[in-house]
Amino acid sequence: MSSLMAYLEVTKPRLWLLLIYTGIAGYIIASHGDINVNLLSILLIALITGTSGANVVTSYIDRDIDSVMNRTRLRPLPSRRIYPAWKALVFGLILIVISLFTSLWINIIAFIFMVFGLVDNIIIYSAIFKRKNPINIIIGSFSGGAPAIIGYAAYTGSIDIFSLIIAALIVLWTPVHIWSLALYFKDDYKRANIPMLPVVISEKTAIRCIASTALLLVIFTYIIPLTNQLFHTWMYYLPLTIMNIILLYLEIKLLIHPDIKISWKLFKFSSPYLGIVFTIMMLIALL
Repeated sequence: MSSLMAYLEVTKPRLWLLLIYTGIAGYIIASHGDINVNLLSILLIALITGTSGANVVTSYIDRDIDSVMNRTRLRPLPSRRIYPAWKALVFGLILIVISLFTSLWINIIAFIFMVFGLVDNIIIYSAIFKRKNPINIIIGSFSGGAPAIIGYAAYTGSIDIFSLIIAALIVLWTPVHIWSLALYFKDDYKRANIPMLPVVISEKTAIRCIASTALLLVIFTYIIPLTNQLFHTWMYYLPLTIMNIILLYLEIKLLIHPDIKISWKLFKFSSPYLGIVFTIMMLIALL
């Protein structure tokens, strides 16, 4: 049982659950609740295996980094709960192969964006940019938007401006979330020699970058109704505006009083933010 739990843990369930949620949301928004159970089941398999498989392979790539960071040193690979490490790599590759076959089964657009997400996350971000460039998370954030497009395209068989907009929402959310975390665990990233933006620039400049990205995120949420009239309703604007006020309040507070504790609060608030936005859109689409 402990071995099974280690293999589940190495997939990073909290991360892939959010990505799957955005993918399912993409399908429901596109379909307006016209759900094909067989298609949705295949989509779920594709999203679960693709996102979790990518996480396992990136965990294999990052195993040396994880072993020196306090936040990650107890993960299955650095703690040797999965040993030797190649077992995790094989597990991750099997999941990825399943995701490619199932996404191709859905349609060619879903397959193309599954490949795009995997390549961006595993090769471009984890293997190349993460250890070399402070814009690493911006490059890696594009893979985060892929599940929403896959879900949307699973129903429509195509992509449009609106599907790209909801994917871009995820891309803009990622730096706010990750940079807030990196600011809090700044010493950890320094120890691992990972050039996250808050590590290689001054704290004040890093906070300004986070605040600027958060402002872009807020603005972008109001572009959604402009590209899809379905969301031009108080049911979208009211809860969204409440969340955006809280987000901006934390950002302004962090700008005025640069403090690690406020950075952590921003990270914690940004964690459910994306899921709530997609939940609002799903409910409106269903209603």
